[in-house]
Amino acid sequence: MGILNKDSVRIEGKYIYLRFLEEKDAEAMTQLYLRNRDFFQTYSPTRSESYYSYERQLRTIQHGMESRKIDRAYSFGIFLRETDELVGDIDLTGVLRDALQSCYVGYSLDQAHNGKGYTTEAVKLVVDFGFNHLNLHRIVAGVMPTNIGSLRVLEKAGFEKEGLARKNVKINGKWEDHVELSILNPDEE
Repeated sequence: MGILNKDSVRIEGKYIYLRFLEEKDAEAMTQLYLRNRDFFQTYSPTRSESYYSYERQLRTIQHGMESRKIDRAYSFGIFLRETDELVGDIDLTGVLRDALQSCYVGYSLDQAHNGKGYTTEAVKLVVDFGFNHLNLHRIVAGVMPTNIGSLRVLEKAGFEKEGLARKNVKINGKWEDHVELSILNPDEE
């Protein structure tokens, strides 16, 4: 894992690498979300039309950069090692310190790259970062029960099911249940 400093991180995997999203990634993020609008919408909250604009993606990246500075969230792009193409994003959000030392993980991957193991690799890399560099104790994920692919990704990455959060997130105008999964830092069990 190549940690340069708190502002510049590149985490190498076998097929992909993660690095903090930067302002220069706003156009690639805009295109990623435009290409995958319908695909992502299946499991995501309804997004306004402005969400799919360059300006909104730039503001989202800037917000992520500010959140990182105050240790609240860490937003990474998922890039192919062979081509440096941005194919997704993964975030550690809602970082809680003191007695909790926990956060949530969330991710999206370009539909054209699903089924290649990239998301599983990205989750494993970001979990390692969370445990070994942020000193987290616990990372939590919530997934709709119908999102079998995402459930498999998390289980392959070592997450365990904990329960069901009923009517947890409003997706496409309907409150949806979410399976709650977590992984614990093995050095702190």
